[in-house]
Amino acid sequence: MRTVGRIPKNFIDELIARADIVEVIGARVQLKKAGREYKACCPFHNEKTPSFWVSPDKQFYHCFGCGKHGTVLGFLMDHDHLAFPEAVEELAARLGLEVPQEAGVDTSARRADEPLYELMRRVAAYYATSLAGDARARAYLTQRGLSRETIERFSLGYAANSWNDVLRRFGAQDADRKRLTEAGLIVERERGQIREGERHYDRFRDRIMFPIRDNRGRVIAFGGRIIDAGEPKYLNSPETVLFHKSRELYGLYETRRARSNLKRLAIVEGYMDAVRLHQAGIDYAVATLGTATTPEHLRRIFRLVADVVFAFDGDRAGRAAAWRALQQALTETREGREIRFLFLPEGHDPDTLVAEEGREAFEARLASALPLSEYLVRELSQQSDLTHADGRARFAESARPLFAKVPAGVYRELLLERLAQVVGLSAARLEELWAAVRTPAAPATAAPALRAPVRTRISAGRGGLVRQAIARLLRYPAIAAQVTPAERTGLDASEEPGVALLRELLDDLRERPAQIPAQVIQRWAGREGAESLPKLLEREEVMTDGTAAAGEFRAALVKLSDQAAGKRLEALEAKSRSGGLEPNELVEFQQLIVKLSSRDARSG
Repeated sequence: MRTVGRIPKNFIDELIARADIVEVIGARVQLKKAGREYKACCPFHNEKTPSFWVSPDKQFYHCFGCGKHGTVLGFLMDHDHLAFPEAVEELAARLGLEVPQEAGVDTSARRADEPLYELMRRVAAYYATSLAGDARARAYLTQRGLSRETIERFSLGYAANSWNDVLRRFGAQDADRKRLTEAGLIVERERGQIREGERHYDRFRDRIMFPIRDNRGRVIAFGGRIIDAGEPKYLNSPETVLFHKSRELYGLYETRRARSNLKRLAIVEGYMDAVRLHQAGIDYAVATLGTATTPEHLRRIFRLVADVVFAFDGDRAGRAAAWRALQQALTETREGREIRFLFLPEGHDPDTLVAEEGREAFEARLASALPLSEYLVRELSQQSDLTHADGRARFAESARPLFAKVPAGVYRELLLERLAQVVGLSAARLEELWAAVRTPAAPATAAPALRAPVRTRISAGRGGLVRQAIARLLRYPAIAAQVTPAERTGLDASEEPGVALLRELLDDLRERPAQIPAQVIQRWAGREGAESLPKLLEREEVMTDGTAAAGEFRAALVKLSDQAAGKRLEALEAKSRSGGLEPNELVEFQQLIVKLSSRDARSG
C-alpha cells in the first residue's frame, strides 16, 4: 500500500538504525565477507571483479566502479525501483513496524489510493480495447508509423468520441463517480451548466490515450492526443493524489524495463516523440508531461544517469523551451554530469526525424549535441556584439545571474574560465568584478587608523578544515552534543567553502542526535549538499576513536573561528587606513584584537 502524507523524520531515523543493511542487500546480492566489510559484483552495472562494498559499521554501500552509493533505503529505491514512501513501507514491513503519519495528515487518502490504482488499470485496459475496435483510431496510429508491438508495449488506447462513455461504464454509483473525479477521469460541471442526469462528463473524448506509469508500472494518469484538428492537441490528466506532473516523466518506466544498465536519457517534449524513438531502438527517451523541465525532474533524472540530452524542435517554441530547460539545469550542473542540447532541423521533431533518417543518424546527432556551457555562450553571444567592449560588457552582465546559480566545484570554475574567455578578462578578474556588483563597498568614514597585530595564517591541513570537520561529524555523529555554545557561535562568521553545510549538519545533530552515519546521510537526501556527504564517508580516513575525533572536530571549529576573526580584523584594519571606522566597528576591532591575542597566548 502506498503511503500518502509526511512520514515523521524520527521514524525514518529509527528505520535506518534498526535495519541491517547487510541482511537487506544480502537477500538480493551475493555478498562475501572481506575484513570488516562485505563485497560483491555490483548489481547496478556489469563487472567481473567485485567493486561493490557494504559497510555494517556505517550502514552504507558504495560501488567503486559505477559510483552508486547510499543507505538501505537508497538501495531499495535503486534496486527494487521503489519510490521513497514505498521503500520506507518495504523496510518497515521487514522489521514488523507500521509506518506512522504526522499529526494532521488525512490517512483516509492512503486507504483510498489502492482502489484508485485499480480503477486506473481498468480504465487503461478499456481504452486499449476501444482502440482495437476503432478502425479510424488504428489507422491514425498506423499512419504515424507505430507498430502493433509498440502500441502494446506502451498500452496505447482510444477514448471514444462520447461525453459519458467512461462515466457510464465505471461511474454507476456515487462512490464510483467520486473515485473517477479523484482520478481526473471525469469532470464535474459548473452549477449553472448542470442538466438532469448530466452533472459529470468524460475528460477525454476522441483521443489517442497514452497511459502514464509510475516506477512500479502502475497507471497514474493519461495523456490524450487529438486525432483530427482541434485544441488542445494534447490533454493531460490534472494533478491528483496519484499524479504530480512536475515530478513524472513519460516513458521512464518503459526505459528502465528496456535497459538495466542505463547510462543516458534523451528528454523530448511529446508523448509520440518518446514512443517513436523507443520503436526506433532509442529506448532511453522520456518526455516531460506538458510542462517545462523542473528541478524535480532533473533531480530524479540524475539519480539514474549522469548524461542527459535535451532534444527540442528547431522552431522558436523549441528554442524557448530549451532556454527554460537550461535555466532550470544550472542549479544541477557539477563535475561528473553532462547536460547537452540538441536542436533539430526546422520543421522536424524527434518523431518525424527518426522516421526519416533512422536510429544511427539520430544517435549521431545526440552524441554531438551542444554542451550546456557552449549553448549558454552561444545564446548570450547572439544577444550581444562581441566585437566591441560594450557588447562584451553586456554579455558579462547577462551571464552573471545565470552563473550565480551554478554550485561551487570544478564545473563552476571551468564555466567561469569559458565565460571570461569570451569577455576578454581573466577568470579571477571577472569573478572579482561580479563579486563587487553583489557587495558594493561601504562609503568611507573618518576615524583614526589602527594597526592590527601581525598573525600567522593558520594552515587548513590536508583536505581543508571544513572537509575534515564534516568527515568527523559524519563518522561520529554523537560528537555534535559535545560542542559548546561558544564553539558553535564561532562558526557563524566563517565564510570558508562548505561551512554553511557544516553549520546545518551541526545544528541538526545538536537538535536531533544520530547514532550512525547512515542516519545523517538519509536525513540529508534531496537537500543542498547531499551529494558531497557520501563522498566524504566513502573516502575512508585514518581516524581514531570517537573521543579523539571529538577533540579534532572541536579544534577545527576553533581554527575556523580564528580564521574568520583574522580576516575580519584585516578588513577593519584596511578600512581604518582608507577612511576610518564607525564607533561600533572600532569596538569590534578592539574585541577581535583581545580575542586573537588571548588565543595566541594560550597556544604559545
